[in-house]
Amino acid sequence: MSHIIALTNQKGGVGKTTTAVNLAAGLAGLKHRILLVDLDPQGHATMGSGIDKHDLSAGSVLDVLLGERQAKDVIVSAEEAGYDVLPGNGDLTAAEVDLLDQQGRERRLDGALGEVADEYDVILIDCPPSLNMLTVNALTASHGVLIPLQCEFYALEGLSALLDTVEQIRDSVNPTLEIYGIIRTMFDNRNSLTRDVSKQLSDYFGEALFKTAIPRNVRVAEAPSHGLPVTKYAKLSRGSHAYRVLAKELSRRLSL
Repeated sequence: MSHIIALTNQKGGVGKTTTAVNLAAGLAGLKHRILLVDLDPQGHATMGSGIDKHDLSAGSVLDVLLGERQAKDVIVSAEEAGYDVLPGNGDLTAAEVDLLDQQGRERRLDGALGEVADEYDVILIDCPPSLNMLTVNALTASHGVLIPLQCEFYALEGLSALLDTVEQIRDSVNPTLEIYGIIRTMFDNRNSLTRDVSKQLSDYFGEALFKTAIPRNVRVAEAPSHGLPVTKYAKLSRGSHAYRVLAKELSRRLSL
């Protein structure tokens, strides 16, 4: 059975898309069949996978949500990265309005992914940094949630709001939705605030906090401009190593 996982955080700038792309590449490097779904109108996961978001001749994830195309016809291979992508772009900004008249609009992605799920071991969904109909679709379709989090004060405040959102989704449309884990990003152990927040996360979440933390690393920041995950762009970098270890940790948690 495919594991469908939403990567989400209502706070922007926490490394959500970077984690989605590099976790996809890390899992693909472990010989797992991976689909990355780009639900963020910025289209950064699409571009970071080496796919031009301005030239999606087969359509985008919006066409799939609206029922105009099937997911299998829109999915493209990010050959160099090693996984498949259901691409997104700025057209998704219209999704909120376009989905208003759609019956069962919160389940459109769930139905679309159900048609291709058997072809993949893991489906990762990169959500927009806000709670809108796209995020609701992602959480409705998912078995679990991964939360990338920067260890700073305001991140904890945003985390509380996100957990409330997950609980609301459980109560309304997806009662089996789980928190799969918290991933610390842009981690600098020399910073006392980082250490303090990390300890609070460990005390509160226990085993849900991934042991692997992603360090601040210039190679991770450079990789998207080359259309590659850092695991392909700078294989020997600290960032690449961390994401490969994170992929192994997730793989063990999912019993892949």
